[in-house]
Amino acid sequence: MLNHVIDTVSVWAIPFLIGVIPLYGWIRGVKIYDVFVEGAEEGFKMAVRMIPFLVGILVALNIFQASGALDAVINFLAKPLSYVGVPAPVVPLILVRPLSGGAALGITTGILQHAGADSFVGKLASTLQGSTDTTFYVITLYFGSVAVRKTRYALTVALIGDLAGFVAAIVLSHWLYH
Repeated sequence: MLNHVIDTVSVWAIPFLIGVIPLYGWIRGVKIYDVFVEGAEEGFKMAVRMIPFLVGILVALNIFQASGALDAVINFLAKPLSYVGVPAPVVPLILVRPLSGGAALGITTGILQHAGADSFVGKLASTLQGSTDTTFYVITLYFGSVAVRKTRYALTVALIGDLAGFVAAIVLSHWLYH
């Protein structure tokens, strides 16, 4: 019964919101189409402002990877991390996840294809994938697009959050799946 209710709410939530929000605005006297066009124009301008920062972070990531620095860091960390229960195949994921969601997803896909989705490594990779965000990407893109040049402690706090997410994912994965 509960599953049926959840399924029904899931199916109708977005269409309901798409219908109710404009209806509410119309009742309040808002010119719905004009406001929509204004928002779309602002969104387009924001997207154009983001392009240089997006290109910058992607180029930096490719340089880091192509130079061999990423492989060197992975090789350096694989052995010590294995002592705390981190299998070698997920070390690249831990390093790349704060940099690029696409690259992290590619690594996770490779792990799942090689080790299997039901293996401990596959479950750990999936948990790691969902436990943190693409910190450098977010800071570069969003802070840059709104012209914030001094991020103060944002990067430090975000990386501490990433570390906490990684540790929690590793501990919980060992507790639940191992």
